[in-house]
Amino acid sequence: MMDVAVAALSSREAEALLQGRHADPFAILGPHRLPVESDADAQWIVRVWLPGAMAVDLLPDGAAQLNMAESGPPGLFVAVLDEPLRAYRLRIWWPGGQQETEDPYSFPSTLGEMDIHLFSEGKHRHLGDSLGAQPLTIGKVPGVRFVVWAPNAQRVSVIGSFNGWDARRHVMRRHHGCGLWELFIPRLQPGELYKYDILGADNVATQRADPVALRTETPPATASVIAAPLAHAWQDGQWLEQRPQRQGTQVPMVIYELHAGSWMRDEHGDSLGWPQLAQRLIPYITQLGFTHIELMPVMEHPFGGSWGYQVLSQFAPTARYGTPDEFAAFVDACHSAGIGVILDWVPAHFPTDAHGLAHFDGTALYEYAHPFEGFHQDWDTFIYNLGRHEVRGFMIASALHWLRRFHVDGLRVDAVASMLYRDYSRKEGEWIPNHYGGRENLEAIDFLRQLNDVVAHEVPGAMVIAEESTAFPGVSHPTGEGGLGFAAKWNMGWMHDSLAYISEDPVNRRYHHHQLTFGLLYAFSETFILPISHDEVVHGKGSLLNKMPGDHWQKFANLRLYLAFMWTHPGKKLLFMGCEFGAWREWDHDGQLDWALLDKPEHQGIHRLVATLNQLYRQLPALHAGDHREAGFQWLIGDDTQNSVYAWLRCHNGVDPVLVIHNFTPIPRPGYRVGVPCAGQWRVLLNSDAGYYAGSDYADLATVATEDVAAHGRSDSLVLDLPPLATLLLSPDQS
Repeated sequence: MMDVAVAALSSREAEALLQGRHADPFAILGPHRLPVESDADAQWIVRVWLPGAMAVDLLPDGAAQLNMAESGPPGLFVAVLDEPLRAYRLRIWWPGGQQETEDPYSFPSTLGEMDIHLFSEGKHRHLGDSLGAQPLTIGKVPGVRFVVWAPNAQRVSVIGSFNGWDARRHVMRRHHGCGLWELFIPRLQPGELYKYDILGADNVATQRADPVALRTETPPATASVIAAPLAHAWQDGQWLEQRPQRQGTQVPMVIYELHAGSWMRDEHGDSLGWPQLAQRLIPYITQLGFTHIELMPVMEHPFGGSWGYQVLSQFAPTARYGTPDEFAAFVDACHSAGIGVILDWVPAHFPTDAHGLAHFDGTALYEYAHPFEGFHQDWDTFIYNLGRHEVRGFMIASALHWLRRFHVDGLRVDAVASMLYRDYSRKEGEWIPNHYGGRENLEAIDFLRQLNDVVAHEVPGAMVIAEESTAFPGVSHPTGEGGLGFAAKWNMGWMHDSLAYISEDPVNRRYHHHQLTFGLLYAFSETFILPISHDEVVHGKGSLLNKMPGDHWQKFANLRLYLAFMWTHPGKKLLFMGCEFGAWREWDHDGQLDWALLDKPEHQGIHRLVATLNQLYRQLPALHAGDHREAGFQWLIGDDTQNSVYAWLRCHNGVDPVLVIHNFTPIPRPGYRVGVPCAGQWRVLLNSDAGYYAGSDYADLATVATEDVAAHGRSDSLVLDLPPLATLLLSPDQS
């Protein structure tokens, strides 16, 4: 071994190491050949930078141990050799004990050129398997490879519980051109906490959670967690094979939306974990007959009061409810019970938390730089710059991650309207037009089309649903026809109009008759889902039951009527938790639903009605197969404003039609005539006023015979006693 003086660093490099500002540690650390006059005199050096270590031994494979000399700044240990080392380990003497491991700076890059190329072009579809913290073995050495995108950073370090959160210890290798930083840390195990310490372009060092973390600490803690590979053994192969048939436009879809943390709490008032939620939720959903659940965002988010809509970890299930494997098992259990799983997903914006994506490398990296483009004033959040290849690829990879890794059946894309328009919720002079001078966000529109095309190709049968509140054309039309390519769109117009109508005192409904008929003018222009979501039962809006006018009895009757109206109207259905039994209180994300209400007859009645509506909707093709086709709906009575009565037929080729009649007043309508398409006996399928649903049982109907009297363009008609504030469903009796 030669004199270590030949291995001395320049004062500039030594200072950079000492201050944690060296941008290229691989140039000086690890094994290197020293520059000399000739190959015959060649010497080799190993440098390790271990601030705080008392001593370091070099343990070459197949050779004697060497004591490394401390040279330069405290913590820099050096050994100079006459010949290169094939492999070696380090024995490090810390004040608290001894550690034996390989040298991170002795390993070459394992990030392939294809990974780099695909990432730079925004075409890497498996970022959750490539970036972030990935356990792997190099040679025979296990460890974890870290990769993070920070193109404008001066230096990036991995910090964590394994290195005392010291940014000087594990400085990463930079891949110039693509802006990725990489480091393999040998012997590191899943479960360790970590972050990235980033010295930004603005000369400010910040500690950041991993944007591609697969697991996180439980908030309010903010570190990422090295995740073990998903170990769940999936049992849903048959479900996935049948999924394209389960989620088409002609099949029944009734979605139960819930917030996992406040649906039900345990005896201590704590949120249920995924295993407990599966045990309690799945039987409940099965009993009620919903086909899908929709979870408000389960991606990790720092602020629980955002309900998950301010996401910072687009690849990690929130630690609030358990591990990634437990979440996978929950989805699998839903599939085993015949229940599909939809997740709310948020590509529109992200929060400003200091450990997150904002100004990630000292520049506007994930967000637009100009606040008129990159900041939501309403939500105090940043807007993703979806015109940037890497950001676009990051978000598409996130979508695929949930659909593929966790077998999720669909994503409901939040706040699409805010993405489509540059002037969304902005005053004149507070937004920047696109390059054509218009208000449309062309980058976001292109992203949404690409997202839907990629999902359709990569995960056939999975759904992507838009929460979109404007009249933007073709949201659910194929991209090849100029549409955005979504599988379905929430019908926000129907929701607003119908809630406004049902909130009116029945005596005034005659003046608002059009609010229920108007929606049928555009009901088939898109593939619609009718949503009564969480947004309608918070922030002082009142619960769905409390929106209903009238006394106690009328409130429940109105709610039964409204739900029956919703279930018989064209479009798939979505109902937020608690509405299915008539919760009195607004939703509170810090509590749980008022389950004790199910002991009361009128709440039991709402609960039973929803179960019946789901059963009829699923069993009768006339109620669901034509949800998005004009041929599936025929008006019979749409102009009886005086009596606030509506009647229509739901139809499908080759099956009996279903006659739907709604009386939106508390006044019974005896002897009410309705034209029908065929003569004979008609059987009552549903009377929402029945005593079974805690109704008044005004009319005990079973079957009704037609009369040879023309009405409503039909040669035959029925004469019915219409119950107050109620819906009747009838079909031809084939018995």
